[in-house]
Amino acid sequence: MWKQVRILILLLVLLVVAVNAYRDQNQDWSRPVVVLLHPVNADGHANTQRYIQQLSLDQLQDAQQYLSAAAAEYRGQPVHFYFQLGREIQQLPPKVPENASMLDVMLWSLKFRYYAWKHSESADGSPSVRLYLNYYDPQYVHVLKHSTALEKGRIGSVNLFASVKQSDQNKTVLVHELLHAFGASDKYDLSNGQPTYPIGYAEPEKQPLYPQRYAEIMAGHIPLSENTSTMAENLAQTRLNLATAMEIGWKK
Repeated sequence: MWKQVRILILLLVLLVVAVNAYRDQNQDWSRPVVVLLHPVNADGHANTQRYIQQLSLDQLQDAQQYLSAAAAEYRGQPVHFYFQLGREIQQLPPKVPENASMLDVMLWSLKFRYYAWKHSESADGSPSVRLYLNYYDPQYVHVLKHSTALEKGRIGSVNLFASVKQSDQNKTVLVHELLHAFGASDKYDLSNGQPTYPIGYAEPEKQPLYPQRYAEIMAGHIPLSENTSTMAENLAQTRLNLATAMEIGWKK
C-alpha cells in the first residue's frame, strides 16, 4: 500500500512539473502580464542603496508601453504589462558561471530556482515573471556581467547600473531579459557581440541595408556595416522583429 502511495505522490509531482513547464512555454497573451521586480543592492554601496530607495514604477511606464505597442503590432491587439515593485532582497542571486560546462549550467539553474523559491512570499501574489534587479554603482563597476533569464520558471537575474543617467540603458536591458523569460533568444554573435543577419536586424529587408536605423531588441546593437555596430542607447532606438515575435508567440 505504501509503495502505491509513494508512486501516486511521484506521479502528482511529475504532473505539477509538466503543467508548470507547459504553462511557462505557452503564455496566454490574452491575459495581463504581471512582472514583479525585486531590487538588490549588489555591491553594498551607500549610493546604490540611495538609488534603490528612489525607484518608482513611474520610471518604467515607457517600458510597459513599448511592450504593449510591440504586441499590438503583431497580434492586432495590445498585451497589458503591469510592473510591480517588490521588496528589496538582501541576498544576491547565484552568479551565472563563466565558460561553464553543461553540468555547471544545470547546477546554477537549480540554485537560481531555489533562490527564487526561498525569497517568494504569499504577499507577492502570482506574478507572470520575477526579475531580480542587481544594482551596481557605476563609480566602482564600469562593465556589468551578462544578465540572464529562464523561460522555465520565468525568473531572471538582471544586472543594472544604480544611476539616473543610465536609466534608459537599464530599461533596454530589463526588456531584453523579460523577453528571454518568454522564450526569445539572443540574436547576436557571442564571439564579438555583432547582430546576426537577418534575425538580429530590426529591418533586414532595408535597402540599402546599412546603416540600420534601429537595433533589434534581442541583439541590442544597431548595425552600421557588416562588421560594425553601435549599442542602442534607449528603447526608442530598438524594435522587436518578426523572428522574436514568433519565438514568444505573438505571431505564427
